[in-house]
Amino acid sequence: MAILYAVVARGTIVLAEFSAVTGNTGAVARRILEKLPSEADSRVCFSQDRYIFHILKSDGLTFLCMANDTFGRRIPFSYLEDIHMRFMKNYGRVAPYAPAYAMNDEFSRVLHQQMEFFSSNPSADTLNRVRGEVGEIRTIMVDNIEKILERGDRIELLVDKTATMQDSAFHFKKQSKRLRRALWMKNAKLLSKNVDLTTGSNMLITYPTPKSLGA
Repeated sequence: MAILYAVVARGTIVLAEFSAVTGNTGAVARRILEKLPSEADSRVCFSQDRYIFHILKSDGLTFLCMANDTFGRRIPFSYLEDIHMRFMKNYGRVAPYAPAYAMNDEFSRVLHQQMEFFSSNPSADTLNRVRGEVGEIRTIMVDNIEKILERGDRIELLVDKTATMQDSAFHFKKQSKRLRRALWMKNAKLLSKNVDLTTGSNMLITYPTPKSLGA
């Protein structure tokens, strides 16, 4: 698989992530999140050895993926745009105040699914061309990752494993934490629905009917 790792974060708070390889990719990604400049919306690339970290910052969130350097930049950024759209559609209202890993149980599967699609489906490149984003992505410069990381932060991956597996951080999450995250998401969605219902009720009360106007 060409795209090997992806994460969605608010600042340094990881909301969801998926890794198709074992190693310290997640740790390196977190160091990148700590060192990123604070521009509101931007696209950045950092390279190390045979890998490139592609970063899309939008709507107060950071969408990051790591891919093989031979995969180019266009498709990884198409993947990030797709992930950004899906994430905002489902979690846009709660993302600004969600706790760490609040969306991980649900959205890590989406990260994985779309990772496989964009890594192996030829139509993924066509989708990006139709959107007219090719020219903008070509202008992005790729900096060496050592500009923002310590020299000891090398990427150590075991990419020869045939089985796709989650990053080690997933394996050490206790069931109680997963339950709390699931309950938090459920309550947040219910609150969002209640706000919509309340707004609709207020509109019905506020606007007079034709009969009350003497029509």
